[in-house]
Parts: sequence; structure tokens; C-alpha cells
Amino acid sequence: MFTKRIGIDLGTANSLVWLAGAGVVLNEPTVVAVTVDDNRVVAVGNEAKEMLGRTPGNITATRPMRDGVIADYRITEVMLSYFIDRVVGRNRFFKPEVMICVPSGVTQVERRAVLDATLSAGARAAYLIEEPLAAAIGAKIPIAQASGHMIVDVGGGSTEAAIISLGGVVVHKSARVAGNKIDEAIALYVKKKYNLIIGERMAELIKVTIGDAVGGDATRGRAEERGKELNTMEVRGRDAISGLPRMVELTRPEVTEAILPVLQQIILAVKGVLEETPPELAADIIDKGIVMAGGTSMLRNFDQLMTQTTGVVCHVAEESLLCVVRGTGVALENIELYKRSISRK
Repeated sequence: MFTKRIGIDLGTANSLVWLAGAGVVLNEPTVVAVTVDDNRVVAVGNEAKEMLGRTPGNITATRPMRDGVIADYRITEVMLSYFIDRVVGRNRFFKPEVMICVPSGVTQVERRAVLDATLSAGARAAYLIEEPLAAAIGAKIPIAQASGHMIVDVGGGSTEAAIISLGGVVVHKSARVAGNKIDEAIALYVKKKYNLIIGERMAELIKVTIGDAVGGDATRGRAEERGKELNTMEVRGRDAISGLPRMVELTRPEVTEAILPVLQQIILAVKGVLEETPPELAADIIDKGIVMAGGTSMLRNFDQLMTQTTGVVCHVAEESLLCVVRGTGVALENIELYKRSISRK
């Protein structure tokens, strides 16, 4: 009764923390700043993100998660410890129970790395749940029913597409293409077209401000609903030839052109799942449509592009960024109900 229960969505771009009885209590970027000399952590989360691309020679700001899995074990452990400290407090007489979600395509070694890092960070018990399942629970999909539901979780590092029925994953595909690859595609496009080198923060800002999956006239109807939207944006960076600071104006259709190949790779994973779906469940998907979750699903008109390409109606879940962490929390509170889908250590 004194043990606190924490659910963590350890994402490539953002990490969210859910606390039993309080809901989502933390939403910070998955960035850690460390010193080069003695590998000491100097900042985590928002503070570290501010340092990205702006650090002096003796400090490096890095993302310890790559494509949805741990790339740097030690730094991930420090970051988890920081999140647990923020939520529970440093003086932990009773260690918390922690549940973390992982992409469905991860290997046993990667799963063990997450469990070990969680226990080393100060958890009493560590649980793992697959991301698509957590996203479906968080999107309020009745996963226990004997009918098919399709969830597509597009995060920062990986895309998870899965068919869920009777509380388990029937078919799934995991593509290590998501929000970060979209940022990279924008940076590459600007460099090729304008000879301008931009940082990852600027690329992300472009995606959020004028990123559009469809572009052109198709967005006008929706633009009226949201009020006046920006169609151009001033982009600042370093000239690749002269090395001097320079600014160019980027338009919405240009961004669409830059990101379309990446979006098509994501849609390819979704099509792959639909192709392997048993006929009975495929009939259910046509009736219910595809539910999209994750931060990247909020890209303008992405659901529209998905509907056009797959022929299945697609809609974005409410508060799609919080779906995975909310689902992790619900699974942790009802651990007996979901025990078939959870790994424990």
C-alpha cells in the first residue's frame, strides 16, 4: 500500500511518466547532457534539450534512445533514475513498481536491457508492455473483445502497427521510421535545395509549424477550422558554401515534398500488417477503421493521407501523445487483467 506505481513511456523524442492516482505527472524530452571528461550527467529533459547543438566542447547533449530502443545503457539508467526521483522523491524507503513500454519488434536482449536499467534506477519490480497494446488501451479501444482493432503508434523513433483482438497482438510490424526521420528528411531537403545547414531543433520546428502530409489545396478546408495557419516560415542556419549565417523562406508544399518519402515508408508498414490480417479481422478493421496514436500522428493531414493510401478510414486518437503512457498506467493498475501481455523481472 505504501509502494508507488509508475508507468513510463520511454520514447525516443519524449518521455512521459504516469503515477497511480495522479495521472500524467511528467512530460520531458528524452535528452541527457553529459561532460566529456568524466562522463558526469549535468542536465536531463527540458534543460538538456535547450543545450542540443549549443554545447561547449566539454559537454555533449545526446538522446540515449535510438529508434525506440536503448542506445546508451548507462545514460538511460541515469535518466530513469532522474524521472523516478522527480516523481517519488530521493529518499525512497519503499521502492516503486515501474512499468515501461517497448516496441513490439524489439529483441530479447533489448527487452532485458530495459528491465535491467529500470531495476538499476531504483525500481522494486519492473514490468514491460508492448507499445501497440499500451496505445490501444490508452486510446480507449475495447481490446478484450473478440473483434479486430487496428492501432498505429507513430512516435519519435519507431512506428508500431498492430491488429489487436482478445487482449493480445495478432499481427504486428515495427518500422524504425518515425518523427526523427521526418526531421532528418527536412534538414536534408533544405541542405540540398538551399545549401543551408540546419540543426535538429530547427528541423523539428519546421515540422510542427508548417509540416503537412498532403499539402497544396487539400488543406484549405481544415485551415479554416483552425484559424489562419502559416504557409511559409523563415528558416535560419549556416550557409554550406560560405559558412556564414543565412536565412531562407520555406513553404508548406516544399515541406510536404521533403517528408512524403518518409511518410510512405510508415504507410508501407501499415499496409504490411493489413496484408497479413486474417479475413475475419480485416472485415472488423473496415468497419471500425484505423486508430492513430503517438506524437507524430498529430502531423497535419497525416490521417487523411493514410485514408487515401490504404482505403481504410483513419482517425487520430484523443490526446494521441498521451495514449501510450495512459495505457501503461491502466495496465499497471489492472495487472491481473493484462498479465498475459506483460513481462516481469
